[in-house]
Amino acid sequence: MMETLFTNFGARALWTPELIVVLLIVGAIYFYIVTKGRVRFKDAEVVPLRKKIYFSLGLIALYVGWGSPLYVAGHIMITFHMTQMVFAYFVAVPLMLLGTPQWMFTALINKFKHTALGPVFKIIWSPIMALFLFNGLFSLYHVPFMFDTLMQSEILHSLYQQVLFIAATLMWWHMLAPVPSTSQLSDLRRIGYIFANGILITPACALIIFAPEPLYQTYTDPSVWASVMAYCLPAGADVPMSVFSGPNSFAFLETRMDQQLAGVLMKIMQEITYGFTIGYVFKQWLKKEKQQDGALTISDIPVPKS
Repeated sequence: MMETLFTNFGARALWTPELIVVLLIVGAIYFYIVTKGRVRFKDAEVVPLRKKIYFSLGLIALYVGWGSPLYVAGHIMITFHMTQMVFAYFVAVPLMLLGTPQWMFTALINKFKHTALGPVFKIIWSPIMALFLFNGLFSLYHVPFMFDTLMQSEILHSLYQQVLFIAATLMWWHMLAPVPSTSQLSDLRRIGYIFANGILITPACALIIFAPEPLYQTYTDPSVWASVMAYCLPAGADVPMSVFSGPNSFAFLETRMDQQLAGVLMKIMQEITYGFTIGYVFKQWLKKEKQQDGALTISDIPVPKS
């Protein structure tokens, strides 16, 4: 099946080199700041290797979600589309947040407060706003009319992806609390916040899983699919219809089964990532409690009176 994909699409459509360039530039800026550029920041500590690895893996995950062959495959089967969503919004975002040092975030926040967008940012910074913004945008994205409309417009689709990425960043910020001093939620409330996110994303997954018939024309109507694929290919290239249907089709599952698998996959992967996040928050909580209680010393041990 993968041979069919690579045979019918060129290197530019499959690998999205322009995104590779953008992510390499972002990575280069990050590594410059956390090494040589660190001296320009107040109270900038040495960034541990694990954070650099987290950020690098986040960039790779974002590329897998937005620009690898998976991107083209996601226009043929919705299961691959959901896999894209997992990599872009449930893997890349938390890894990049965990990989960015606190002093960098502090500098960005302080600088952003004094810009014209400061008041707007203050409004959307609310945990409740972030909660409903991401899950609302995610659910709206998968309403059939909205989905088919976005998939047929390169500009609208790219813009929506970027807005969804920002919303995901805000949501994950309140779950991970990368700068504890700015956290608006206690550790216990953060765990409740994670559960709330899991609940709010469920209706969109349920719609996809339990729909009695295929919902999206992108995956059922050849003319709509051809329109969707047109902007994935270089100018003047013919859309390979044999990939959509026929004996050499890349879609190896029946459309409704593919749709059901996509919904199940999204729900399972969301539960796994949120489960790891709850473990991360609980570990932070225990560490904080241990620091507050302090280590037991000889002087703390009660001496029985004779």
